[in-house]
Amino acid sequence: MTAPLRTGLAALAALSLATAPLAAQTSGGSTYDAADPMIGTGGEGHTFPGAVAPFGMIQLSPDTDTTCEIRKCYGHAAGYRYEDPTIQGFSMTHFSGAGHSDLGDFLIQPLVGDATSLEPGAQRARFDHATEQARPGYYAVTLADSGVRAEMTAGTRVGVQRYTFPAGKDARLLLDLRSSLYSYPGKTLWSSIRVRADGTITGMRETRGWAPARKLYFAIRPSAPLTRHAFSNTEEKVAYNGFQGPGRGAADPAQLQGRALVAQFGFGVLDRPLEVKVAISAVDEDGAIANLDSERGDFDAIRADTGRAWERALGAVELEGPAPMKRMVATALYHSLIAPSVFSDADGRWRGPDDQVHAATGFTFHSTFSLWDTFRAEHPLLVLLQPERRNADFVQSLVASQQVSPFGILPVWQFHGRETWTMIGYHAVPVIADAYLKGIRGFDAQAALDAMVKSATYGPYGGLDQYMKLGYVPIDREPEAASKTVEYAYDDWTIARMAGAMGKADVAAAFGKRAGNWRNSFDAKTGFLRARKADGSYRTPFDPTAINYGSDYTEGNAWQYSWFVPQDQAGMFALLGGDAAAVNKLDAMFDFDNSKLDYSHAEDIAGLIGQYIHGNEPSHHVAYLYAYAGQPWRTQERLKQIVESQYKPTPDGLSGNDDLGQMSAWLVFTALGFYPVAPGSNEYVIGRPFLDRATLNLPNGKRFTVIADGLSEANPYVGKVTLNGRPLARGYLRHEEIVAGGELRFAMRATPNKGWATARAARPYSMSTAR
Repeated sequence: MTAPLRTGLAALAALSLATAPLAAQTSGGSTYDAADPMIGTGGEGHTFPGAVAPFGMIQLSPDTDTTCEIRKCYGHAAGYRYEDPTIQGFSMTHFSGAGHSDLGDFLIQPLVGDATSLEPGAQRARFDHATEQARPGYYAVTLADSGVRAEMTAGTRVGVQRYTFPAGKDARLLLDLRSSLYSYPGKTLWSSIRVRADGTITGMRETRGWAPARKLYFAIRPSAPLTRHAFSNTEEKVAYNGFQGPGRGAADPAQLQGRALVAQFGFGVLDRPLEVKVAISAVDEDGAIANLDSERGDFDAIRADTGRAWERALGAVELEGPAPMKRMVATALYHSLIAPSVFSDADGRWRGPDDQVHAATGFTFHSTFSLWDTFRAEHPLLVLLQPERRNADFVQSLVASQQVSPFGILPVWQFHGRETWTMIGYHAVPVIADAYLKGIRGFDAQAALDAMVKSATYGPYGGLDQYMKLGYVPIDREPEAASKTVEYAYDDWTIARMAGAMGKADVAAAFGKRAGNWRNSFDAKTGFLRARKADGSYRTPFDPTAINYGSDYTEGNAWQYSWFVPQDQAGMFALLGGDAAAVNKLDAMFDFDNSKLDYSHAEDIAGLIGQYIHGNEPSHHVAYLYAYAGQPWRTQERLKQIVESQYKPTPDGLSGNDDLGQMSAWLVFTALGFYPVAPGSNEYVIGRPFLDRATLNLPNGKRFTVIADGLSEANPYVGKVTLNGRPLARGYLRHEEIVAGGELRFAMRATPNKGWATARAARPYSMSTAR
């Protein structure tokens, strides 16, 4: 996910000054009031501060750098980076916390005079963080060089920009169709722009970036009439139509096509702010116009509607606790509700992985699925807090994509309907299974199961042919084989669980057997997961601390991946030699001396505590594993260590990429006091709470309240737990207990309770010891 944070004294001083005004804003009682979109915008959090509606199609945000080279775009994956001093413009699409860059479509920069240069980034504007405001659904900043006050808001399918120009100054907009957050020569394959008779500006571009051949159309409607406009194709060095720099026009000055288009629009001197309403579509210009018309009202009306939408969405969890913790958890919940994003047009049309247009009937198509990250906690959080219809839409979107995929498999890492083939596993499978097993309906379960099985049996994908023959992925045939073996085995277990619940005994039996394949790559002699060759031997030499891309493991090493058996931790502990041996190994992981190791070559390795890497997902469940060995108080100690070192209520407050909400969902669950170690088990492992009180306002109308009596720095341990007034002796909650409503109460104390939840019957689910 991330590279290590580098923050100097000057930067720290700037952060503290910039965040001081926001601290006062969090004193209100609601979760909405406490949320701070600036958290994660510095360091390597890769979040953006701009305006977005819950799961909105438009993410309207400033870009501080879009001119990076292909291998240097990592730090600007969200467009905005808190440490940067200038803004290049405001674009319509962004990832929230991704570990890869792309998007940044249709960059607009306000000007108070003609552009004197069309070089990329030439119109950068300085800004001061003191002029910024960021709230869910709203962002504003003053551009120092021009004096323009820029405000952003967004609805589900529209974005609205409002620019207040200095009195007496001509209002100008520069639209750059070249700009992108994944830049290299030839990225834009084609683009077009035109001004329609009614003044609406439309166009498109097709890009070759992280996702290949991605088509996106736009429609822009300014609130004031155009007084002039000029188009330029900067591939050709001929002056045209008022520009003083390079450019070439077309025979018709109202439209232009090419691979490097820039447009300038003039509005004269205005007596009121200029509002610019923008919509996008993956289908066509008419779809973008229809999306533009689907949400009526001016800037203030759409801002108010989106503000109410965020108040409802964030109101799903009421928080009471110390202001810094409340601010972090509220923001984490906010970041958890940005993706997957709506991506079908208002009429239901969407473009699929086959590059064809389809119609969503009875559901809203969503895209932006970072599934290797989000199956762990992000999607389980959405299942718990979001309405059934929203979760059913996610499942239907995944299945619909599979049904039109040229390869017939579920998405791996999809955005804007396009597949990137990034990361490993077939982790749409646990997302679907977990939703079904927790009672989400509104989709064709048989079609979903069929899609899951097809994905798990498509031989050409990621060494699956060898996995099905040998029971493991051989490293001499497929890179990252050790990681793929255990991730496939977990995904297979979730297929078995869903098939069993549907009464499909043959499917359940077949994939239940495959769920045990993790054993085939676990070397009991060394105590580590290891890559094996096709002849059965383990690859040598073996260094459990080595991290190299394309080697035995995916974004990690043997220390992290040896714990990835969420479906059968008890079975893995037995191979280690029992509970005591497992606890010793867990301690060795957290206490490992890294002083002689250098991971600077690996962007995604950050947030190290020994060999535990909180900045990357394979470690996220590990602190909870002490509970599987009958020592839940050790989980409580480690969670305190992680939360205090990995999260801060500041722009650099995330130790690693948020990865479309996964880092944030981890914090939300952990702060509540429980976590879904094995999605598909319908259980949550109890940790310890970090809030005095939290109430879940569940989609079914019930309320589930978590209370931590005596919680303080001096009382970090759980003394006892009650559920609805009755003692709870086990170390896990069942999903049905939460959705039924009620009260979970912790009595916190200064010393560990070494007798609570230690019995084998009190431990969370494991496949080999299933109750």
